[in-house]
Amino acid sequence: MSMSDSDFSSHGAEYKNFRQISRDRLLYEMLRSTKTEDSKSTWKVLIMDRVTTKVMSSSCKMSDITDQGVSLVEDLYRRRQPLPSMDSIYFIQPSKEKVPLYKKAYVFFSSPIPKDLINRIKNDTSVLPRIGALREMNLEYFPVDSQALITDQERALEELLGQNAANTRKFDNCLNTMATRISTIFASLKELPFVRYRAAKNLDGSAATAFNDTVPTKLAAEVWSLLDKYRSTIPNFPQTGTCELLILDRSIDQIAPVIHEWTYDAMCHDLLDLDGNKYVHEIPSKTGGEPEKKEVLLEDQDPVWLELRHAHIADASERLHDKMTNFVSKNKAAQLHQKRDSGEISTRDLQKMVQALPQYSEQMERLSLHVEIAGKINRIIREMELRELGQLEQDLVFGDAGAKEVINFLRTKQDATTENKLRLLMIYASVYPEKFEGDKGLKLMQLAKLSPEDMKVMNNMRMLEGSSAAPKKMSGGGFSLKFDAHKTKNAARKDRTTEEETWQLSRFYPMIEELIEKLNKGELPKNEYLCMNEPSAPVARATDGASARMSQSSAPQPAKSRRTATWARSRVSDDGSSSDSALRNGSMDFKNMGQRIFVFIIGGATRSELRVCHKLTTKLRREIILGSSSFDDPPQFLTKLNMASEKEIPLDGFGI
Repeated sequence: MSMSDSDFSSHGAEYKNFRQISRDRLLYEMLRSTKTEDSKSTWKVLIMDRVTTKVMSSSCKMSDITDQGVSLVEDLYRRRQPLPSMDSIYFIQPSKEKVPLYKKAYVFFSSPIPKDLINRIKNDTSVLPRIGALREMNLEYFPVDSQALITDQERALEELLGQNAANTRKFDNCLNTMATRISTIFASLKELPFVRYRAAKNLDGSAATAFNDTVPTKLAAEVWSLLDKYRSTIPNFPQTGTCELLILDRSIDQIAPVIHEWTYDAMCHDLLDLDGNKYVHEIPSKTGGEPEKKEVLLEDQDPVWLELRHAHIADASERLHDKMTNFVSKNKAAQLHQKRDSGEISTRDLQKMVQALPQYSEQMERLSLHVEIAGKINRIIREMELRELGQLEQDLVFGDAGAKEVINFLRTKQDATTENKLRLLMIYASVYPEKFEGDKGLKLMQLAKLSPEDMKVMNNMRMLEGSSAAPKKMSGGGFSLKFDAHKTKNAARKDRTTEEETWQLSRFYPMIEELIEKLNKGELPKNEYLCMNEPSAPVARATDGASARMSQSSAPQPAKSRRTATWARSRVSDDGSSSDSALRNGSMDFKNMGQRIFVFIIGGATRSELRVCHKLTTKLRREIILGSSSFDDPPQFLTKLNMASEKEIPLDGFGI
């Protein structure tokens, strides 16, 4: 089976980001290719399974699909009415399901087809004459952002890194599915990556951690095996490396999934009851009755969300205030709306208001939505006293706080939620593992009034860390990625506030920021990060000129007035960026970009890690794409960590 000869990679005249390429392949390479001159049926039926339906909806809207001549979308596994006069398009995973209920079937598989299935189709005389096309699309991943994707494996943490994961069928199935879906990313982009991965250390004597330690190695081997096959089966597939893939697991950073991240995006997902990116809010009833519930998506199509999502919540709140003030002062309809409320409005004014009303309503509704969301988040921050907790978390990470501050917080903040106390102790245990030796950890948990179930989460965190739990300095004299229990001042991160403007309570950065920067410079320690297909020459990176241009364009501008509360003010100089800067960064053009960098994290990725990928794409002039088995907000991560072992942890054996 072969793909189209059309080149969808970044090496053509026009650079497209990975999400655009995914969309184009589905709409044009697949759906549009079924339009033939001899076809009497203009409209077709699209049949998909659960996985391919999610693949399609991740990249395309229903209107996009309809524009390509699809009049009906059906579920492969539901009973369907035969439509013998219509042609059909099947976009499915390889399966033995009988195909034709229709006049002609164009069949596209989301991943490579086993040989036995090909032979079965060839030998089925009732099916073969009615097949108009039979091809591998090799597209089985799920974009969730312009620079992020998932393999949609919510239980990967348990099935690959859990206590009883070793040598099980669930482990094999999960790993194989993950490798297949990762490889289809590169089949779609026609990119051959240098496959790098965190090497196993096996410094911990236990069997469980020793096995966990090898998971990135096993996944890298599976991915490379599939990519090596693509080199001989996909036309025009690169034979040498064109991009970078770095495979990691959750052990490289246990703090990122639980610390409070203070950006608008992260706060929405951490503190609000969102269903994915779906937010439900109440709007006034048009009939004057009870308020109506309305669902909205916080996504790239919303320019306000696109601009503010990676901004500090205090900065986002300030910008929203400015936007609302400017909108009302400049918009005629808004001004007339105010006049109407005061009883001063003429017929001419009314006509102007009606003419401006549709655009006014849409803009005002969008701004009002975000003002409401930001207001709700700030209210929760006050009610839960998160500023003090957030400051303590940051101080722990950067070595500015220790046992005294943690104990004082637990004693004085008895009304803090169980989840927040657990998250604080998980950060403390990551930075100061020696403080949880023997019965020290148990005493801290008792002081925090946490349950044995919470202790299980703490213990599973240690199991996940594997070799990363052992103190070890990074080679080459660089900053240690591991937690060194013997240092006088423990710190899980070095302070980067001199690098750029940083809001207070946003000093924290996830570990992948340093790893990506080292990868970009070719400075990843080769004994800690191995490569399946080591390049013979240095990998091409963004030119020094491009980097210089970026540093100049991002230089600080004159300071502007801020009304932000003291707790959130910058510790260093104000960057003076306009309220549209994030929007420009979000839609930056990709001309003269260096080779792509893909980072895949086994066991779940975080909002802070996604933020870093957007930031470094601009800084390094390379499209950086974050992949994972899932995207987890802190409550989800704690739940999954709890499920990583079935056994209860005995109180007398508790220790980190």
